Amino acid sequence: MRADASVLGTLPSRGFQYCEALRAASSFGWYVFPPIDFTLQWDGSQILWTYRAAKAWYPLTSAQFPGFAAEFDRRAPKRLRGFAPPFLTAVPEPGVVQVWTGLFVESAENWSILVRPPANLPRNLAFDLYEGIVESDRWFGPLFTNLRLIKTDVPITFSTETPLVQVQPLQRGTYADEVSNRFGLVRSMGDFPAEAWSRYEESIVKPNLQPARAVGAYAAEVRRRKRGGCPVHIG
Repeated sequence: MRADASVLGTLPSRGFQYCEALRAASSFGWYVFPPIDFTLQWDGSQILWTYRAAKAWYPLTSAQFPGFAAEFDRRAPKRLRGFAPPFLTAVPEPGVVQVWTGLFVESAENWSILVRPPANLPRNLAFDLYEGIVESDRWFGPLFTNLRLIKTDVPITFSTETPLVQVQPLQRGTYADEVSNRFGLVRSMGDFPAEAWSRYEESIVKPNLQPARAVGAYAAEVRRRKRGGCPVHIG
């Protein structure tokens, strides 16, 4: 997995400099890029695919990364030969393709990964990406993603220069049912506790009463806390 500074450069410069929420979401995790340039085309029934240096279009059922099956069989134990993961697979649902990123994934104990579309980058209107959480400490295997083709009868190109997905680490406890179900609801502002109004005053009112307040004060404060905080080791 690699991060590419040119991708971060597509974000609005003011947002990247002053909006810490946008910057943090964009830089949380890792961009994963397609292993080769390839193109898909869907007519509403059949999916075709091709790739750079290919001499034709091929009907897609399940396709290996060019030359990978032989390399896998050379490297894998004898009992596993013939089980190379496919690069592209057309699943039974119409227009849905499973794409292997070319990577295998494993994480530290009690850490999972969220595989999702890249945050804050313009979406390609020709396809949608599904999101998924993989318990990658318990399951070792290829890092796949699933996408749904939307446009028909037009070539849809995937480039090694554009991130396909963003992979983000998640502690398993953060999405456990007991966490998701433990929340409270305040039905009206009249029910806000005094502490909530005080925090609103600190976050919103006081900064706006300062005639010469600095732009991006929240971003500066968050970065200052990070510099002074203790390092966290994920493993």
